[in-house]
Amino acid sequence: MAITPYDERMMRRALDLARRGTGQASPNPMVGAVLLVGDQIVGEGFHIYRQVKHAETIALEQAGARARGATLVLNLEPCSHVGRTAPCTEELIKAGIARVVVAMPDPNPRVNGAGLQKLKNAGIDVEIAEAFRAEAEHLNEAFVHFQRTGRPLVTVKAALTLDGKIAAPEDNRGWITSEKARLHVQGLRHASDAILTGIGTVLADDCLLTDRTELPRSRPLLRVVVDSQLRTPIDSKLVQSATNDLLIATTSAANPERRRTLEARGIETIVCDGSDGRVSLRLVVEELARRNMLSLMVEAGSKVNWAFLESAVADKIFFYYAPKILGGLGSLPVAGGAGRTRRADAIRFSGVRLHTVTDQEFAVEAWLEREAF
Repeated sequence: MAITPYDERMMRRALDLARRGTGQASPNPMVGAVLLVGDQIVGEGFHIYRQVKHAETIALEQAGARARGATLVLNLEPCSHVGRTAPCTEELIKAGIARVVVAMPDPNPRVNGAGLQKLKNAGIDVEIAEAFRAEAEHLNEAFVHFQRTGRPLVTVKAALTLDGKIAAPEDNRGWITSEKARLHVQGLRHASDAILTGIGTVLADDCLLTDRTELPRSRPLLRVVVDSQLRTPIDSKLVQSATNDLLIATTSAANPERRRTLEARGIETIVCDGSDGRVSLRLVVEELARRNMLSLMVEAGSKVNWAFLESAVADKIFFYYAPKILGGLGSLPVAGGAGRTRRADAIRFSGVRLHTVTDQEFAVEAWLEREAF
C-alpha cells in the first residue's frame, strides 16, 4: 500500500509529537507515534526518558483493544532489542497492528532495519515515508550522529556582526544580537546535553552557561570549561552555581592544589593532555561520548572556536548575524588563531540552512565538510 495524503498528515503529527520530547528524551531519540483506525486517532504518544515507556507503548495503551488492525505512524523505526524496555516490535505484533508507516530506519546498529524486518515477517505491512526522512533525521540529528560515529554532535554557536566580529577591542558591554535571538539560543541550549566554553570567556564574562528556558530536561545541562592551567576562579558564577553539573577539562601541568580546591567544592576535573600542552578537544569530546552525551554546544571565544573548526572536532555551526559592523583589525573575529593562509584551503561547509530570527536578524546553520581536512 502506498503512502497516502492522510498518512502524510499523520506523519506531521507524529513529528510534532516527537518534538515535545526536546530536552527530555536524551540519550534516547525523540519519537512520536500516532495510532489510527481509518481516519480516527485511537492512541498517540511521545517519548521522554524518565517515563521509560516508548511512544509506541503509550499509543497502544491508549488504544487498548482498538489497536487490533490499526495503522501506526511514527518518525523512527520501532526498536527490536531489549534495553530499558521490551522490544516495541513484539508489542506491536502482539497488539495485532496491521500496518506501520515510519519516516526513517533506526541508525542504532542494534536495530538498523531489523525492527522493520521483524514486523514484515509477522505479516505487518511496512512503509517508509521517504519524503519525511530528511526532516526526521534533522529532528534527531544528535542521536543519528552519535549512533553513526560514536561521538556527540558538536555545534559551534556564535553571535556575529555582519563583518564576522564577536567582540570589540575595548568595551564589550551590551549585546550583539537582540533579545529574541538570545531566546532562540536558549532553545538550542535546551536541546543540548552539554555546553562548553574556554577559560578566556569565563574570565572576561563570568558567564553561567545555564539552560534558562525553565523547560523540563531528562538530565541537567553539563557545563564544560576548557582550562589548561585551572584558572577558573572559585568565586566565579560557574563554580558558585555548580550542582554536579560542572566539568573542567585541564592538563597535567595544572596546579594540583588548585585542582584539589575545586574538587573540594564539588567541581569535577579531568586531565585531557594535548600534544601542544593545551587541552585536547578531541579527548574532551571522547569523554562526553563515554557519558552518553549526544550533543555539545560550543559557546566560546575566537581561539576556542578556531581550535574546534581547525581540528575538525566540530561538526556544524550555528551563527547568528546582527545588522552591525565593528570593523577594525582589533575586533575579534568569530574564529581567530593562525587561520588558513590560502583562500583555496578555507574550511568549507555544506547543508546550509538559513533561519529568520527577527525581521533584521538571521542565523546560518551548516555542516563541516570533512573531506576538506
